[in-house]
Amino acid sequence: MTSLPRALALSIGQLGDPAILRVLGKCLAVTLAIFALLGLALWGALDAAIDRWVVASLPADYSAAVAGILAIAIGAIAAWLLFRIVALFVLQFFADEIVRAVEAKHYPHAAAVADLPFRQELANSARSALRALLVNIVILPLALVLLFTGVGTALVFWLANAVLLGRELQDMVWLRHRHANEASAPIAAPTRFALGGLVAALLTVPFLNLLAPVLGAASATHLVHRGRSDNV
Repeated sequence: MTSLPRALALSIGQLGDPAILRVLGKCLAVTLAIFALLGLALWGALDAAIDRWVVASLPADYSAAVAGILAIAIGAIAAWLLFRIVALFVLQFFADEIVRAVEAKHYPHAAAVADLPFRQELANSARSALRALLVNIVILPLALVLLFTGVGTALVFWLANAVLLGRELQDMVWLRHRHANEASAPIAAPTRFALGGLVAALLTVPFLNLLAPVLGAASATHLVHRGRSDNV
C-alpha cells in the first residue's frame, strides 16, 4: 500500500502539471470570490445595523468607518473558521480534473471511469459543507471552554476536522470508482485520519492553505487506488 508520505511526495511532484495548475487557479479564484461577496454582505449588514442602533451614540459620519473595521475583524475570524469548508465545497466541483490528472500519469488503467453527474457533485458538496459546519458548531462550546489552556481549542478543532477531511477527501475519489458491491473504504482509518490531519494543519498556514485542498485530493487519489488494488 502506498503510504501517506509517498502519496504526498507524488502529489507535490505533480503540482507543476498544467491540469493541476488550472484546477488550483480556478479553486483559488472561486474561493476568493465567495469570500469577497461574503465580506461585502457582512459590511453592508454591519453598516445598516450601526446606522440603525449605534447612530444615537456615534456621529453618523463614523458609522461607515466603524462598520468597515468590524467587517474586517469579523471577516478575518470567519475566514479562518470557514476557509476549509468553502475551499472543500469549491474543490468538489473540480475534483474530477485532479483525479483525472493523477490517474492519467500514475493509474492510466483507471482513467476511463465516468465523472459524477453535476447534480450528484452538488449534493455531495452540500452534504460535506453542512456536515463540517454542524460539527464545528457542535464543538464550539467545548473549544471556548478550553481557551484557557492555550492549545486545547486548536487541538479540538484540528481533531474534528482531521476526521471530517479524511472522509471527504477519500469519498471525493472513491465515489467515482466504487462498485455497487464495494462497501469497505479503500483507505485504512489511521491513514485516512493522518491525511485529514495533515490537510487540516496545512489549511491553517498562510499560502500553504491555498495548496492544501489540491494536495489533499491528489494524495487521496493515490491512497484510494493503492488501497483498492490491495483489497482486490
